[in-house]
Amino acid sequence: MKVRRAVITAAGWGTRFLPITRSQPKEMLPLVDKPLIQYGVEEAISSGIEQFIMVTSMNKRAIEDYFDRSSELENFLERKGETALLEQMKQISGMVDICYVRQKEQLGLGHALLTAKNLLDDEPFALILPDDIIESKTPTLKKMIDIYEKYGGGVVAVEKISDADTKKYGVIKPEKIADNVYQVFGLVEKPAPSAAPSRLGIIGRYVLSPRIFKMLENTRPGKGGEIQLTDALQGLLKHEKMFAYEIEGIRHDAGTPLGWLKANIALGLKNKSIGPELKKYLKTLPK
Repeated sequence: MKVRRAVITAAGWGTRFLPITRSQPKEMLPLVDKPLIQYGVEEAISSGIEQFIMVTSMNKRAIEDYFDRSSELENFLERKGETALLEQMKQISGMVDICYVRQKEQLGLGHALLTAKNLLDDEPFALILPDDIIESKTPTLKKMIDIYEKYGGGVVAVEKISDADTKKYGVIKPEKIADNVYQVFGLVEKPAPSAAPSRLGIIGRYVLSPRIFKMLENTRPGKGGEIQLTDALQGLLKHEKMFAYEIEGIRHDAGTPLGWLKANIALGLKNKSIGPELKKYLKTLPK
């Protein structure tokens, strides 16, 4: 069955970015010339996704407003003759078909995904965590959808991590079956290095079958008192095969202030409008 829909989770408190996230959703923080969340949306569109389900929470209205149409702004730009900006605004509002659902309590990624269950009509779907920005020639999600259709099982995106970072990721037990493709035989959430089954950590892209919801409904809270998606995926392995795609390209973790700043610099340097001047400026800074 074709993967037509994507869930994007945007319901967290954004505590790492406090105090700015008291009033501004983390997902709307600017990353060079557009909000962080737009990168994941554009990747999904380029991968063939037709409809989005956005999981939000209180104080996230700015996300809905951003992808909505603003007639007043469009009229203002038209009167000023700002044709290029006007077309850009129309493109954003017409970019996607989005349904919104609220996570009323922040009980983990698994719980956030579970809130979207009734909008997915028993179909396979993609799951995107907007903190992860991935630069690649072919969209990462497109590669994962191809793997799902070829092998007939859920797909998680992974990348190589250091010993010190195993405690930050879900880690898979893999067996390589093709270039950058592994069959998954186990998953562990944030293990100590000695307990980690590999050095391949799961990052914020998934393609999943609807059976994951049955697993989530029967998953008890794990680390941090939250319903962990990794625990549900482990249960899913008893019923169907699962695969992992080791990403090709560069991932920027924009989920922390330092990571967000690094991503702005890295992507800013590649931006044709500001890259040359930014490069000159960086060279003037004291070492």
